[in-house]
Amino acid sequence: MDRPHKLSATLASLLSGAVMTGALLFTAVPRVHAEDYDHCQRRVARAEHDLHEAIEKHGRHSAKADHERRELHAARERCWRERHRWWDEHEHRWRTERDWDEHDHDRD
Repeated sequence: MDRPHKLSATLASLLSGAVMTGALLFTAVPRVHAEDYDHCQRRVARAEHDLHEAIEKHGRHSAKADHERRELHAARERCWRERHRWWDEHEHRWRTERDWDEHDHDRD
C-alpha cells in the first residue's frame, strides 16, 4: 500500500522539476535575445569607431581605413545574418532593411 504513495511522490517531484525547467527556459530566452542585440550593437559601434579613427589617423583611402571598412561590413553582415537587422550607429537605431551604404564614410 505504500507503493502508490511513493509513485505519486516521484511523479509530483518529476512534474515539479519539469515545471521549474520550463519556467527557467522561458525566462532565459528573452534575456539571451537582448544580450545578442547588445553584443551586435557593440560590435557595429566598435567597428564604426575603428573606421573613424583609421580615417582620421591614416586617411580616407588608406589601407588601414579599407581594412576597417571591411570590418564594419562584416559586423553589419553578421547582425543581419543573425538577427535580420543591423545597428545604425549614426542614427542610433536598429534598421530592418539591408540598406546600409558601403561608402557612407567616403564622403566629406
